[in-house]
Amino acid sequence: MRAWMKSGTPWVWITAGMVSVSLIAILGVLLLIGARGLGYFWPTPITQFTLNTPEGQETVIGQIYQTDRVDATQLQDAGITLPEDATPDYARLVVKIGNREREGVDFRQLLAFNIRSQYTPASLAMIERVENGVFYGWPVALVDEKGTRHRLDEADLEARLDALSARRDVIDDIERVHLASVNYQLEQLRLEEKRWALAHTANREPPAHIAEQRAQLLDQYSQLEKKLESLRHHQDDAMLVVKDSHHEEVLLPLRNVLAVWYPNAMSGIEKLLFWGHQIGAFVSEPPRDGNASGGVFPAIFGTVFLVLLMAVIVTPLGVIAAVYLHEYAPKTAFTRMIRIAVVNLAGVPSIVYGVFGLGFFVYFIGGSIDELFYQAAQPAPVFGTPGVLWSALTLAILTLPVVIVSTEEGLARIPTSVRHGAFALGATQAETLWRVVLPMASPAMMTGLILAVARAAGEVAPLMLVGVVKVAPALPVDGNFPFLHLERKFMHLGYHIYDLGFQSTHIESARPLVYATSFLLVSVIVALNLAAIGIRHYLREKYRDLEQ
Repeated sequence: MRAWMKSGTPWVWITAGMVSVSLIAILGVLLLIGARGLGYFWPTPITQFTLNTPEGQETVIGQIYQTDRVDATQLQDAGITLPEDATPDYARLVVKIGNREREGVDFRQLLAFNIRSQYTPASLAMIERVENGVFYGWPVALVDEKGTRHRLDEADLEARLDALSARRDVIDDIERVHLASVNYQLEQLRLEEKRWALAHTANREPPAHIAEQRAQLLDQYSQLEKKLESLRHHQDDAMLVVKDSHHEEVLLPLRNVLAVWYPNAMSGIEKLLFWGHQIGAFVSEPPRDGNASGGVFPAIFGTVFLVLLMAVIVTPLGVIAAVYLHEYAPKTAFTRMIRIAVVNLAGVPSIVYGVFGLGFFVYFIGGSIDELFYQAAQPAPVFGTPGVLWSALTLAILTLPVVIVSTEEGLARIPTSVRHGAFALGATQAETLWRVVLPMASPAMMTGLILAVARAAGEVAPLMLVGVVKVAPALPVDGNFPFLHLERKFMHLGYHIYDLGFQSTHIESARPLVYATSFLLVSVIVALNLAAIGIRHYLREKYRDLEQ
């Protein structure tokens, strides 16, 4: 036994066991998030419940959200009359009932012993809307623009909804692209005019071309407004008549309806297509209804753009610092202190970096830039306010120690004989560094970048101080010169998760989206890391001959 212990075999098995447990735990977390997140988009059947209440029978319709058990004592304390055959606990169903403007709540708890019957009629529909969430009921008729009631025709309804969706896309394109472009150009003219006035205090009359361009832009703006007004006027004013759980007919404006689905009547293939459609909409559309529904495309774009911008900033800074420390800096106590400080910086809480970024980057550097180059925009700040550039710089400082340490470790693994061989062939130190050492150390640089991306993509606390917002009016990239607007605020998947989980006005309804967004964030991080790992593998194979 003692010989077996000294051989080190038990420690090998213990290490392997711990690694296996860690992998199982990670896979378990990913499976939980993936199942909860992707399962949210699967068409859950709509159930019609008939309840026995003290006031008589009541009908409730909705989708079963979860099932649990509640203690009998807790029910008695709440004043609920229990059945005669008492048990320690009772089954309880949490049902998403929708119809927010009529019911006042999104969910309702039903005790199993109060349920007289429940079934899933094929005619029950889930009506997806622009505002107020989903509506559950039985579509029975359509009231046209003239107020005439017609029997519901599914083909006609689908055609109307398709036309409304196409017109809604045109309106959105005009508002977000064309009108935004005209407003941007008008703002640039205003700033140019103000700069002229500041530079020519004796003659404040602006150049003639400014007035001409403003007149042209205002005319273009007026034409776009007329086109928008025409499109909105021609939006379908029809009303969808839906019978709700109280057997009352409710008029839903068709312009507020996105789609009408019948989950109970769907086949397996139709459910799979619905699931794929909902996931595609979640990934490609902007959020709506206070972030409680819709998609997360702006947050995906903001996260990826921020990480890529951070990588462009941190990689050269980290490599240069590591090269200096390893290749040029003398081996003194001061250099050792710098290395210790770099390592310790990796343990500083991320919120501290956020405070530093707000004070140094936003207020000091950004304020100085505004004072020197954007006086015409005063008092409104341009760079002296949180934005994507300052967020990227803050994350670059946060992840800089990781890149420095990884690069320096890679430089230390390169044999000294390689450098001496290059010197013997007549290369200078700079040429040796650029043509031999750095290419051989490039896999280690990519390792540092992978670690930096993995940490930066999930950070939220510092971003809340230096640029991230709940809803961004525009993406950091658009068709207006200079096309890349680093001063703008942006959305982020991590902050979107925080907002859904803690700040949403409809927390229970939005909670499943927390899992979906979390799974999406993990997927984005994995995709970015896989891309970096692929580049590292390519570089390692490319420069493998130099190591031999």
